[in-house]
Amino acid sequence: MANVSVYNMQGKEVGKIELNDAVFGVEANAHLIKMAVVNHLAAMRQGTQKAKTRAEVSGGGIKPWKQKGTGHARQGSTRAPQFTHGGVVFAPVPRDYSFKMNRKEKQAAIKGALSSKVADGKFYVLDELKLDEIKTKKFLAVLQNLKVEKAFVVLDGNNDNVVLSARNLEDVKTAPINNINVYDILKYDSFVVTKEAVKAIEEVYA
Repeated sequence: MANVSVYNMQGKEVGKIELNDAVFGVEANAHLIKMAVVNHLAAMRQGTQKAKTRAEVSGGGIKPWKQKGTGHARQGSTRAPQFTHGGVVFAPVPRDYSFKMNRKEKQAAIKGALSSKVADGKFYVLDELKLDEIKTKKFLAVLQNLKVEKAFVVLDGNNDNVVLSARNLEDVKTAPINNINVYDILKYDSFVVTKEAVKAIEEVYA
């Protein structure tokens, strides 16, 4: 089992924690990780784009000119796609882009992503992360003490002061353990997690 350092909010090492290899020491499956990222992005799409077909645009009920003798190509409606203000061929319609991944596939992808952070030395464990007030400067000081910038911070339980202190930081995202996903784990350079959250993650994914 891998041992990683545990830091306090001042950035000083205060101990070690042993990570469960069943969660943090697995071999990453690139195919599953890619599929999990695509699945996450597809589920985020609103799918509300819409354009009108020739059956939906207004006007064009009369034949623009007679069939023969004008020198023009024959036309049946000015709302055909080749006309200005005509309809769109194969127009997009509202749809759901999401697709299903099996639970075991999702878990394997998350464990692979977490393991890659541990292997790359981008996995930081805090003994606790608590703020007595909503203060972005104080939260930023914690990250600076850890020497991390672009970070995904995973919390154990509700911690409103931390969440609200971090929300104005562009390169930081906070989430409880039940909201972690492969996309966020890979998007941010560093994975910062509390000691209690590590135990909770191991209980869920081991």
